[in-house]
Amino acid sequence: MTMLQIILVVAITALVIVIGLAITLGQERARQKRVLGVIQGGAASHQKGPKKDEKDKRRADLAKKLKDAKEEDLKADGKKKTTIAMMLEQAGLSISVTQFWIFSFLLCGGVSFLAHISHQPLHIKIAIAVIGLLGIPRFVLKKITARRQKKFLQEFPDALEATVRLLRAGMPVSEAISMIAREFEGPVGEEMERIKDKQKIGVPLHEAALEATRRMPITEMQMFATGLSIQAQTGSSLSEVLTNLSNVIRSRFRLKRKVKALSSEAVASASIIAALPCLVALALYFVNYDYISLLFTDSFGNVLLTGAIVWMSIGVFVMKVMINFKI
Repeated sequence: MTMLQIILVVAITALVIVIGLAITLGQERARQKRVLGVIQGGAASHQKGPKKDEKDKRRADLAKKLKDAKEEDLKADGKKKTTIAMMLEQAGLSISVTQFWIFSFLLCGGVSFLAHISHQPLHIKIAIAVIGLLGIPRFVLKKITARRQKKFLQEFPDALEATVRLLRAGMPVSEAISMIAREFEGPVGEEMERIKDKQKIGVPLHEAALEATRRMPITEMQMFATGLSIQAQTGSSLSEVLTNLSNVIRSRFRLKRKVKALSSEAVASASIIAALPCLVALALYFVNYDYISLLFTDSFGNVLLTGAIVWMSIGVFVMKVMINFKI
């Protein structure tokens, strides 16, 4: 492979990565715009007169508050990276960072031992050790976090509706939060219990809810914290905000299920296309090692293997962007 070919491959790879990042950022901006549009009052467009103007004004204030809070969080996230302790909190695990690293090193040692007794090449052993130390534990953490967030969103609308009923019955906001913490189990009960505990030591309710958004970094929780903040600062109707938020969450769930059903065929096709080369290479590795060993032992074979991995990674990334619908 000549130097010109290498430069051309690198340039094409960089171009594809830039295009993929641009598509991802565009989808994120569109999602934020849709969320703000919902808050600004699409649900009550049929109303007329002064009541409609008053509700539109309140929704515009809520949208502005949410946008400002999101911008502050983005600035804070840019300065402060996600740490292991924060990832453990988001996953709802009670283990310490030290215990996490002990488990990671034990897993790294186990997979490295398996690679050693199977007489793998040195570069394969190094790759397996790195994956066992840094890849698999973080992947498991992300999966646990995603499952916890999904369960939280399933119960959160019911918790909001229960809070609205308690507020309309005359119960203070702090007491309503305490009631929700006692009645609900799982992630919703845990987060509300933490908010209640923060209140007991003197932290304002809206600040405790804002702190909860770092353990549950989803848009719905950010809306909840913003609604409490607006209520604390302006004394506006919190029950209306929570009712609208509950309706939005349920609508998003229905839309997500519909999109998942319609895109299941594309997801299955992309999964098969992405997994087929890896499965074929793995089968050849065990069935006919002499045939595929040239990719690991020969210098030109290493170049071909590297190029295949790079282009397969780009293809998987592009397919993921194409089938990943942000709602």
